[in-house]
Amino acid sequence: MLSSFDAEILARFQFAFTISFHIIFPAFSIGLASFLAVLNAAWLYTGDNAYRIVFDYWKKIFAVAFGMGVVSGIVMSYQFGTNWSEYADKTGPVLGPLMAYEVLSAFFLEAGFLGIMLFGREKVGNGLHMFATAMVAGGTLMSATWILSVNSWMQTPAGYSMNDVGQFVPEDWWAIIFNPSFPYRLVHMVLAAYLTTAFVVAGVAGWHLLKDRENKATRKMFSMAMWMALIVTPLQIGAGDAHGINTLEHQPTKIMAMEGHFDSHPDGAPLILFGIPNQEEKRVDYAIEIPKLSSLILKHDLNAPLNGLDTVPDEDEPPVAIVFFSFRVMVGIGFAMLGIGLWGGIQRWRGRLYDTKWLHRAAVVMGPMGFVAVLAGWITTEVGRQPFTVYGLLRTSESLGPVAAPAVAASLIAFIIVYFFVFGAGTFYILRMMGKDPASPRLGLRDGPIRTAGITPVQQTHDAHPAE
Repeated sequence: MLSSFDAEILARFQFAFTISFHIIFPAFSIGLASFLAVLNAAWLYTGDNAYRIVFDYWKKIFAVAFGMGVVSGIVMSYQFGTNWSEYADKTGPVLGPLMAYEVLSAFFLEAGFLGIMLFGREKVGNGLHMFATAMVAGGTLMSATWILSVNSWMQTPAGYSMNDVGQFVPEDWWAIIFNPSFPYRLVHMVLAAYLTTAFVVAGVAGWHLLKDRENKATRKMFSMAMWMALIVTPLQIGAGDAHGINTLEHQPTKIMAMEGHFDSHPDGAPLILFGIPNQEEKRVDYAIEIPKLSSLILKHDLNAPLNGLDTVPDEDEPPVAIVFFSFRVMVGIGFAMLGIGLWGGIQRWRGRLYDTKWLHRAAVVMGPMGFVAVLAGWITTEVGRQPFTVYGLLRTSESLGPVAAPAVAASLIAFIIVYFFVFGAGTFYILRMMGKDPASPRLGLRDGPIRTAGITPVQQTHDAHPAE
């Protein structure tokens, strides 16, 4: 089946496959690291042991998710040097240092303090342990900052010039790092990570509340998650609106694809709620639309004109159907999250937050939906940039290295097999951990680091020689 595709399509699919697996783990670990820092601080401040139980529960899940995120991210850097070597050569002077800063300043910060956070409380004391937990949380946020700066520069390049061999070279590092879309993309992604984690926590808590509504630690988890859903979801919707307006200014073609606007609308553009984009015929079939609402959302004016894809050369159009549907999946899940948050707020006000089984069931169903929304948003962002890797400047076809389709196909098949085996097993293990009661002492993970070969615990030595 893969033999019918050329090397570019296969390389694009390989990168999309690997990054789709990867992105769900950082999205989870960013939010979970901050959640752990809040839990640890709350325990130290209040002395309420329920916070300590919830912290110990989620720190073990975080350890597994963090490890899976590291492993899944390694292979992408190799793809830059193989499948996309032309891209790496042309953008390396700008993007190479940013990615190095991410490793040096962020990943090492996370990894350096991770062991203390997981195993060091009894060794270093509560104060230094809290500091280590905060450093892990800060490291995840810093890592997201650098990576999103890199991605945002690809979307809205700034602060560069071209040298005589066709490479992008830095002229203004401040303009490169803080490029026009970076602030919006950073806020949108970090809030998405927080919401993703909040709904995972809510789903796990809802699952346990259905079995035991009196468990104090489970109640604490559910309450905190519902507060997050109620407060952060409206902020995320607002951040998404601001990000959309920024995208209209700097990447109008992406907005045209997201909205399904094949034709320009000089007197106000409709909001197409649903339809089937037909890129060959340049229309949206079976469209259900609200007149002029797209202009109101994007330009805050019912009659504001909006250009369509009829103003864009065919060779510069992204795959409209993919962008159109992924955007609606993301937005639909966002409003579903808002509904759950409001429902939780109403039940809290009525004093029935822990007694409403249908709310708990809904939380379980919505538990993985944050990951789906993150993937849908990422697809919207990346596919909407096509056919460019650096928007408007470097085409995807010009970024491909000298690789043969059979070689890319073979590595793609290997990735699919290995990823589904390794990460399928890892995800199954995480789900088993989540299925255990928060007060479970181990969750299948050791409470301390595994000893190296040849070192035997004292107690085991005494047990082996009872006469001594």
